[in-house]
Amino acid sequence: MKGKFQTALELLFPPRCVSCGALVESDFGLCGTCWRDTPFIGGLVCDLCGVPLPGEDEGQSEICDDCMRVERPWSRGRAALLYKDRAQKLVLALKHGDRHDVVQPATRWLTQAVAPILVPDMLITPVPLHWARLLGRRYNQSALLAGALSRHLGLEYCPDLLIRPRNTARTDGLSHDERFLLLCGAIAPHPRRAHRIAGRSVLVVDDVMTSGATFAACAECCIAASARDVRVLALARVAKDA
Repeated sequence: MKGKFQTALELLFPPRCVSCGALVESDFGLCGTCWRDTPFIGGLVCDLCGVPLPGEDEGQSEICDDCMRVERPWSRGRAALLYKDRAQKLVLALKHGDRHDVVQPATRWLTQAVAPILVPDMLITPVPLHWARLLGRRYNQSALLAGALSRHLGLEYCPDLLIRPRNTARTDGLSHDERFLLLCGAIAPHPRRAHRIAGRSVLVVDDVMTSGATFAACAECCIAASARDVRVLALARVAKDA
C-alpha cells in the first residue's frame, strides 16, 4: 500500500531539479545541465579555507596565499562549492528565498567536503544571527545547514552555542580590513552554553565564506572559552581568481 501511495505521489509531484525545476530521477537533485554548471570544489584545496589550489592532491597540507598572509584562528577549513554560477543562485535561494529544500542536497555536498577534517566527539554549531536580523529573516540558513549536517553525521549539535550581542552592519562591499574591524568582538559564547566548548573540537558552519572575518570572530571566542580547536565549513567559498 505504501509503495502504491508513493508511486501516486511521484506521478502527481514528480521530482524536479532544485536549481531550475526540470524533471529529474530523484528528489532534491540537480539535472545534468545544472550539475555541470555548479562549481563543486574538489582536488587540491587550501587546508585552512578550502579554496581550490593548482596541482595534484598528494595528501599533504597546502595553504593558499590569503591564508599565509592573514592569520587564521581556526585549525582547518573546507567549502563545498565556489560562490558563483548555479552555486551562488542556490545559496541566495536558501538565504533569501525560503528555499529550505536546498538544505537536503547541500547536506550531501557538505558531508563530502568536511570528511577530511572531522574528528570524533566534534561539536557542530552555526554562525549566529543577531536576534533583530533573525526576526526579519525568520530563520538562520547556517543553522539549517549545521543542524542537518549534525543529524547526517551523528555528531552533537548546539544551535545557540554562539550569539551576536551586536547587530553589525552588512559586510557587502566592505574591504578585507573593514570586515575584520566590523566583526571584532561581535560574536560571543552563549553564557549558558560556554561550558560545552571547553576541551572540545568545534565545527563552525556558515553558508558563505568571503574574507573569513566571521569565521575568525567565531573561532576567537571559542578559543577564549577553552576549545581544543576550531574548524570551519562553508557551503560556498568566494574566490577572487575562480
